[in-house]
This record gives sequence, C-alpha cells and structure tokens, in this order.
Amino acid sequence: MNDTIILNRELSWIDFNERVLGEGLRTELPPLERLKFLSIVSSNFDEFFMVRVASIKRAMKGGVTADLPGQNLSELLEKITQRVRGIIKRQSDCLFRDILPLLEAGGLCFRSPVHWSPKQKDYLEAFFVREVYPLLTPLRLTPLKPEDAEGENDNDGYSDLLNSRLSLDNYSLYAAFLLEAESGTQTDDDPGTGEFVSVIRIPHSPERLIWLPRETGFTDDILSEITSPVYCVLLEDLIAAWGAAYLFPGYRAKESLIFKVNKDADISVDEKRDEDFVTAMAEVLEHRDSSMPVRMIYTMGSRKLRNILSHRFSLGQDDLFPAKGFLNPGEIFEQISGFDHLKEKPWRASHHPAFSEDETIWDSISQADILLQLPYQSFDPVVRFFQDAASDPQVAAIKTALYRTSGDSPIVHALEQAALSGKHVTAVVELKARFDEVRNISWANRLEKAGVIVVYGIARLKVHAKASIVMRREYNRIKRYVHISTGNYNDKTAKYYEDLSLFTAREDIAYDAGLLFNMITGYSASQSMSRLVIAPTALKRRLLELINREISRSSPEAPGQLIAKMNALADPDIIKALYSASQAGVKIQLIVRGICMLLPGIPGLSENIRVTSIIDYNLEHSRIYYFANGGSDEVYLASADWMPRNLERRVELMFPILQEKLRKNVIEILQAYLKDNSHSWVLNSDGVWKRSMPMPEDEVFRAQSYFHSRAAIALSEEQPGNEWGGGEFIVRRSPQG
Repeated sequence: MNDTIILNRELSWIDFNERVLGEGLRTELPPLERLKFLSIVSSNFDEFFMVRVASIKRAMKGGVTADLPGQNLSELLEKITQRVRGIIKRQSDCLFRDILPLLEAGGLCFRSPVHWSPKQKDYLEAFFVREVYPLLTPLRLTPLKPEDAEGENDNDGYSDLLNSRLSLDNYSLYAAFLLEAESGTQTDDDPGTGEFVSVIRIPHSPERLIWLPRETGFTDDILSEITSPVYCVLLEDLIAAWGAAYLFPGYRAKESLIFKVNKDADISVDEKRDEDFVTAMAEVLEHRDSSMPVRMIYTMGSRKLRNILSHRFSLGQDDLFPAKGFLNPGEIFEQISGFDHLKEKPWRASHHPAFSEDETIWDSISQADILLQLPYQSFDPVVRFFQDAASDPQVAAIKTALYRTSGDSPIVHALEQAALSGKHVTAVVELKARFDEVRNISWANRLEKAGVIVVYGIARLKVHAKASIVMRREYNRIKRYVHISTGNYNDKTAKYYEDLSLFTAREDIAYDAGLLFNMITGYSASQSMSRLVIAPTALKRRLLELINREISRSSPEAPGQLIAKMNALADPDIIKALYSASQAGVKIQLIVRGICMLLPGIPGLSENIRVTSIIDYNLEHSRIYYFANGGSDEVYLASADWMPRNLERRVELMFPILQEKLRKNVIEILQAYLKDNSHSWVLNSDGVWKRSMPMPEDEVFRAQSYFHSRAAIALSEEQPGNEWGGGEFIVRRSPQG
C-alpha cells in the first residue's frame, strides 16, 4: 500500500472546520444558531494555531523540513494559511451580509461607533468613565532611537519583543493606539518619529456586550414600531473611542487597532518531577504566557500598528489574519440571553426510566446494566451516583478518574463530602488536560484539603479513561458498582456533548475496573483483563485483532461488517488494517466527526469503506465500535479515538456492551447515524467532503432529532430501546450462524 493514501492530519482538521462553517452557512437555521457555529470555527482555529501550527513552527526551527507522510512543512504551512484565510473570509461575509441583518430584523441590533447617535454617545461615554476606565492599565511599548532602526523599516522605528514588557495571554483581546504628542507635551523618550504606541488589555469585566437602555432616543423609531429592538455595542469599541482621551492626556490617538495573539501552548511538563508535579505544571502555565507567538488576528484599520505589532511578535505576513467581524465571537454568543425566537428550540433532556426515586440507585443498577445517552437523557443519574455514594453510610470507598469537569462541579462537591464523612475516596486527576490545567489544579487542591487521596496521573501518559467505582457493604461483603463512559464527568458539557455511559454491577467488569485503578494509582504492572481493554498496553493490539477477525470470517457470501464511530481517525496502523479489510471484502462504515486520514472509495484499496460525518446541534463525542464477528456481533464503547496519542500515549478504556437489549440499543444508534441525510457529510474518493442531500423521494432523517424523540418515548413507555420504527438493522451472518 502506498503511504500517500494517508491524508494529512492538519488539512483534514481544516476540512472539519469547513464542515462546521457549513452549518453556519445554512440559511434555514435561526441566526443565533448560525452565529454559534461561526463562533466554534473561531475558537477551534485558536486552539489549532496554539497547538498544531506551533508544533510545526518549532519543528522547522529545529531543522525539520518534512512531516510524515512526506509533506514538506513549509508547503504545509502555506496550504494551512491559504485554507484558513479562505474560511475566515467566508465566515466574515456570512456574519456581515447575512447573520447581522437577520439579527437586527429580529430585534437584536449591534451598533458600531459610526452609527452611534448623540444620545447613545453620551450614555456610552458616561458608562466608560464609570465602569471601564478605572479597570484599564496602559502598557507603553519602548521606542528605539532612529539611528538604531536603520535597515528595520518594517517596524516603523519601534523596538523588538526583547525590549518590551508587554506580555500577552492567549485568550484576551487588546487595543493598540498610535499616539502623537500634542503641542506643549514634554516627552523624554521621543524616538524621533513623534509617535508612540501603547497597548491596553480589554478587561473581562464588564462583559463584552454593553446593552443600551430601552428608552426614547436610544432606538430608531421606525424599527422600534416593528420589532421593539434591543441595541448593544462592543466593549472594545468603547475603549477604542475614549481610551486614548482619558488614559493619555497630552496625546492624540492617530490610529487604533483591536487584536489578539495566539501563542505556543503545546508545552510539555517535566515528567521526572514526581514529588512536585503540581509545581511543575504551574511552571508550564507560566511559561505558556511568555511562549512563542504564532498568529495575530486583528481588526482592519491601521496598517502601521499592524506592522509595529507584527514586528514586536516576530510574525511574518503569513502569520497575520485580518478579521472583518468580531474577535472571540464565542464570548459574544455566550452573553446573549433571551431572543429565543432567533435560536433553535432547545431539546430538554429526558429522565432515564430505569432510575426511580422510589428505589435506591444501587437497586436500579443491580437489576440490570443501564445505558445512558447524553444529552438526550439527563446527566442527573451520574451526579446522583456520586451524591448517594457520599451520603450512604454503607458505602465504604469511592474511586474515580476525572479528566475534565466543570468549575463548580457537583461531583467534586460530592467527593469532598464523602471524604469529610470518613469514606475512603481516591481521585485520579489529570493535570495535563490541555487548557483545563488551572481548573484541575484548583479542584485537586480542594479535594486534597477535604482528605481525598489525589493521584496526579502517570508519568509520560495522560489518563483519559472515564471510570468510577463505588464500594458498598451489602450482606457481609463488599459489592462494587461501576460507571464507565465515553465522555467527561462534566455537568456543563453534558448538556450538549453526545456521549454514552454504562452503569453496571457485573463482577467481571468491576474486577477489571479495580485492576485499572491499581495500575493507575499504585505500582501494579499491567494485568490481563477479561472484559475491559486499556491503552496503551492492549487497546491498539485488540482493535487490530478485531479488524483481522472480520477479515478471517468474511466471505463473498457473508462479508464481514465493521461500523465505527469516533471523533478522529489518524492512526496509520489502524488505517492500513482497514484498507486490508476492505480489500478482503469487509463492509466498513465509519462515522468520523473530525480528522479522517483515511481515503475511502479507491478501487482495489478502499472501495468497501464509506466515511460520513455528523455536524449538528449537539457535539458528537461518543466512540462506538461494532464488529459483526460472523454473526455473533460485538459492540464496544470507548474513551479513545483511533489516533496514535490515544492508543499509544494515553490511558484509555474500551468496554463491551454485554446485555443483549443494550447491545441492540447501541446498534440502533449507529444505524440512525448512518441513515442521517439532514446533517451528515460524506467523504468522497477525491478527498472532498460533500453534504448529504436527500433525494426528492426520500424522507428527511435527522439522527439527533430522532434520539431526542426516542428518549422521550422511552420515558413515556418505560421500555427503552425497542421503539424505533426506522427500519431493521440487517446483520450479515455466516451460513453456519
């Protein structure tokens, strides 16, 4: 097989963001839903540049010229820049030409400074003086002498980054001012140009949106009669309008610019510092604040300030990205409350019928395994699992592995309560969860103060598995209750992340879960398990065995079948195995949300592989793996995607769905995804993703809407799993089966 058939990871990731943008371009969606998808594109690109592009630039500085599979790094950066610029332009055009006019027609009006009325200006200036001005701190950029800047015309006479005390973080916005001294103003450090530059960080309080009062004179009378509009302005516009006048008396602002900088966030911790690992992580975060800038995003308006700042940050023209629209639009989206008529009607999570207030959660789990599908079913049973364990006098111990959780997590509170009440509580806290390090350090410290045994992961590995055990005294013995999941213990993201989790009291799974925690928290060597499969010791090998088993049990009369849903497919060994399976006649259907480095539909190589992607209201996050196994089908859920980092450098967990009813339930979930013709995309053999479009004779089917309805029906009928009328899932079986 030719390795060139493995697609480039970075370009595939950009393809994913283009699909996200595609949702924002859908004219049938309400405008605030479309703004949400545009916001996701912006935040995704921030992380992409902070991690992936930063790593490419570091590699190039270290003398590396090519990346596997043979992609020249400079050419790759050029392609990345070209693709990202194209997406940003479409994003900006959509915002200004389409979404903002629709929002205004619906009564939500963003006002730029050129459209402020005299009364609005008076109100906003008073607001600035009262609420904003006291919070601002101007930072002056140290100028160079003219003779020191010879040959440095591109920096307009200003110093480089080494002479600056300006330190920028990755998420804040900044306002830059080009200042000119008014007559009579004395300056001690005039660079000879008569111009000075100062930068102000946009504060996080007050919020980015400043709402104008709904009073006479603040609205347009004609529009008011129709929609009763609400007007808002951006905080940075207030700072650009009055910041210079109030902060720099004696100077006149010639030009201004709003900008932010993405800096290298792909910084590794010293894995040898076991005894002071928290301190080591804190040092990583401190170093991140002063790390290498990789991109500057800025508003149009001042070419001189753009050049000055880009020189300060050692950024080339390819690293500069003008933005016609909002910077950090996600902040703006989150601050818009109300306006329900401009949003898609939210889906309410249904109560899982297996859990009842009339019986304990332990009785419910003891009766049968329980499958929970978020966010269509409520996250409450997971919270109750911990809260009841904390308050139950028969519970002796709790063990949990937490990767990401919310800032004010009820699960963390329950673990604190359990420890304070004398229970033996162990929490594996992964401090290396990127961009959640500060939060994880904070609540890890809280847990330790409450008496929880906190384990900070494993050296050189991230603990990404999501598992918990509650040990309860029953009938003179300890019975173990287990919760394992594809997603995080995060009550906030559980409202819009799609995930599956399993509650079980099965002894074999509980025994394996105990071995997992012994391995993570102690010195136990990796042991063989009967039900659970863990990475990095066994998961990749097991997946390859399962794929090869499909090959061995496949025939022209009864071809093998494999269905896999995941967030990313990037492992070369897995991809090669899938190509081999396709060549052997195995029918493979992949549902990949993001990166996919496999190319389907190539004659003689991958013609039996179909790849789809679902981009919809909820974020697809579960990992589901189905193998026909010659008629004795097997279904697994996992915390791991099929990527080298998950299979080789993380502690991950794959677990089987053993109960027949639940296994059929999961198969129906997969079938619904494959049937989706409303929010799915198909990867063609030319590497281009194309949106699925139903034929005129086809019924429109939206998987996420179906899951919402199915959860509601299951609650009303109290018999989940068998109510779908979407067609039978046909499993090919061997003649002997």
